[in-house]
Amino acid sequence: MGTNLTPGSRQAGTPENASKAARLRALLEGPELGFLMEAHDGLSSKIAEEAGFEAVWASGLSMSAALGVRDSNEASWTQVLEVLEFMADATSIPILMDGDTGYGNFNNVRRLVAKLCQRGIAGACIEDKLFPKTNSFIGDGQPLADMDEFCGKIKAGKDSQTDPDFVLVARVEALISGWGLDEALKRAHAYRDAGADAVLIHSKQSSANEIISFMQEWDDSCPVVIVPTTYYGTPTGQFRAVGVGAVIWANHSIRASISAMRAAAKRIHDEESVIGLEDGIATVKDIFKLVGNDELKDAEDRYLPTDGDAPRGIVLAATRGSALGPLTEDRPKCMVEVQGQPLLRRLTRSLHQSGIRDVAVVRGYAKEAVDLPNLTYIDNDAYEATGEAASLACALGRLSGDTVIAYGDILFRRYILEALLETEGHIVLAVDALWRERNDRSENSGRDLVQCSRAFSPSFIEDKPVLFEAVVADETAANEQTGEW
Repeated sequence: MGTNLTPGSRQAGTPENASKAARLRALLEGPELGFLMEAHDGLSSKIAEEAGFEAVWASGLSMSAALGVRDSNEASWTQVLEVLEFMADATSIPILMDGDTGYGNFNNVRRLVAKLCQRGIAGACIEDKLFPKTNSFIGDGQPLADMDEFCGKIKAGKDSQTDPDFVLVARVEALISGWGLDEALKRAHAYRDAGADAVLIHSKQSSANEIISFMQEWDDSCPVVIVPTTYYGTPTGQFRAVGVGAVIWANHSIRASISAMRAAAKRIHDEESVIGLEDGIATVKDIFKLVGNDELKDAEDRYLPTDGDAPRGIVLAATRGSALGPLTEDRPKCMVEVQGQPLLRRLTRSLHQSGIRDVAVVRGYAKEAVDLPNLTYIDNDAYEATGEAASLACALGRLSGDTVIAYGDILFRRYILEALLETEGHIVLAVDALWRERNDRSENSGRDLVQCSRAFSPSFIEDKPVLFEAVVADETAANEQTGEW
């Protein structure tokens, strides 16, 4: 049927830079059965692509329902077009739009097709019923459009496409309306001759008998698309066997989401809590991933002005702090509150106030509890068997330029940090010379002591640099030049 696809790949032979319309055409015309998944907004389109589908069905029923209106053209075609634009931007796979009856006569179809091509929509499916449409599964004996008039719509649409591969599918409703197989075949052939790239034969029976009978009579002059919403129990192999070109799963994303939202809303209402629900629903991080927050961060790094000399911060906060007992049963010590605020919040605020806006936190124990906004998180999942050096190693990629490294459980006055930043040196330590005067350690906790080149002096005149000389093993070896860092 005009394609060079090979078995095993729906789009083999299609150039990598082919338009979405070309890829949809290849999907419909290929030798294998193709599948389109319903979507109704940008997020559901992303999920369909994530699941592995090669094309999306932009369902009129689903888009209307998502807007809270009936599937009776209550949403205008321009409102639908706006939804489609978000969907096209959100996914790289082609979209076949459910175009209902074309939103009017041939002139409306011309404008619709032109606008769809402008927005990168790969194709449209229009049905031979009257405007405004009524959903096919409501009532019996719905009136059909005049066949010749509908052929004029198809010709008008094909003449208006600006992408040569744009796909126009003609949906035949004769079986739905009870007009029988002969009428369905007659209309399908007429629509193909008018220029339709494929026909969609629709049925609302619970078995696929009508569809199979149609396929046995069809001359294979163009691809046939089906929508097994009511005859879902038919094995897919039967569709392959009779030569169906593509199957549309037409409304399952919106139906699944309604069931999930109902269950979640009722449970939250009844339990007045989300505790029992949280582990069974998508995380907020999952949403961020789906909508591409990482790409925005990369773009900010490329395009926003930055101060190349601005220091960065790394906070080592992977350990529990078991000496704090029950205070750290469900959170690390950096998240223990001091006067109503976690230590980490107070620490990062001090960093921000000194111009350190880019702060990464290495977390480990109870890492889900370390969730303050506007910070970069790096995980040391081996925190139980490692120490602070291993946590710092997890952040090696951020050790470029001036970098302030701090423990996550310390508090200090801002002037200390500013003095640290102002001091010249490849490595600069903030050392507490008055460590003996503080009695804030448990008996079992050690101290990180260092030997300095001279003793602490409160004099403003003393401006010679103080140098690091050695690590002091324990307090018994300490002298007046020893400090804690």
